Amino acid sequence: MLSLSKAEKSYVQAGLLASPPSRADGRALLDFRSVALETGVAPLANGSARLSIGRNPHDGGGGTEVVAATKLEVESIDEDGEGRDSGRIACTVSCSPSAYPHLSSSALDDIQADLTSLLHQTLSHSSLHPRNLTILKSKKSWLLNLDVLVLSDAGNILDALFMASRAALWDTRVPRTRGVEYEAPSRKDTGKGREDMDVDEDEHENTQKQSGFDTRRLPKATDFELPDYWDEGEVLDGRERWPVAITLNLVSYSDTVIMSIAEANFSLQESPTHFLDATAQEEAASPLKLFLAFSFHDAQATVLQGMRMLGSGELTPSHLKELIKACTFLSAVGENYARELFVALNAKLKDEDVRRTQKARERFELHR
Repeated sequence: MLSLSKAEKSYVQAGLLASPPSRADGRALLDFRSVALETGVAPLANGSARLSIGRNPHDGGGGTEVVAATKLEVESIDEDGEGRDSGRIACTVSCSPSAYPHLSSSALDDIQADLTSLLHQTLSHSSLHPRNLTILKSKKSWLLNLDVLVLSDAGNILDALFMASRAALWDTRVPRTRGVEYEAPSRKDTGKGREDMDVDEDEHENTQKQSGFDTRRLPKATDFELPDYWDEGEVLDGRERWPVAITLNLVSYSDTVIMSIAEANFSLQESPTHFLDATAQEEAASPLKLFLAFSFHDAQATVLQGMRMLGSGELTPSHLKELIKACTFLSAVGENYARELFVALNAKLKDEDVRRTQKARERFELHR
């Protein structure tokens, strides 16, 4: 998205291809900038997170910054509505104009649409769907809205987008619900003097069925109630499965002549150099990048949830076969990088769970 001259692109590419490689901030090709993550930043959301990559530790400025939040809404399941029995997930990405000050409003809308499409298509896959979004079978379910705001983009926005989204979904709590059924009291129970009668405990069970609201017959429940406060509840089912993304930025010697994707020759024997966590300048100098999203269901099983080739130029049939071979090799490499990111992110999220639990206990003790 940043525009560089041919000389600037050649300079950045030459540094990446040098031996040893040279990057402007001194990192190695596979090093990430510092990543800061905090959950529970939006008190009115069901789950939220703020993530920054490469923020200046002295003044807190610069870097890529993303805020994500989830909100649960009740949907009715009927023929006319969009509600589903198992619930729905809807993802939206918005970009602050200050994140892309050089772009027009129409170009900014295009970026938002592209990011929204990528995030929604990946996270709404059936293999990732939580099983605890149903409220009343065939009647009501939860709509899980995931809203992501890009505050600043200093490179590697896709990785930041998915890390922030995963943290917000991890932080989400689904309110516990209890089905209720309404039954109109019989006429004989509404006679004169009923309010003056004393009912002992032995009769209570016999008269319970005369109550307007009955929470015992769940198969016939017509509505629901929340037995606890909105910010309590259970975590999303299968939150360990939410994917992490890794972006492999590709550059080869042929790119130093500023060639298009169609002219580049990526083969398995002579694969392009790849590097992680590109800055805005490095992204502008890289003609091609491979986006990969992996879901780790357990210690062994790994699922490739999304894969997309991004960059300028067009592909011709003559180069497609070589490119597919290179992608097969790079996806295997990317899986290792994604697993390392997954482990580090999970450790941080678990630390955040402990911190928030301790903070909630202190607040509870203070108001007792």
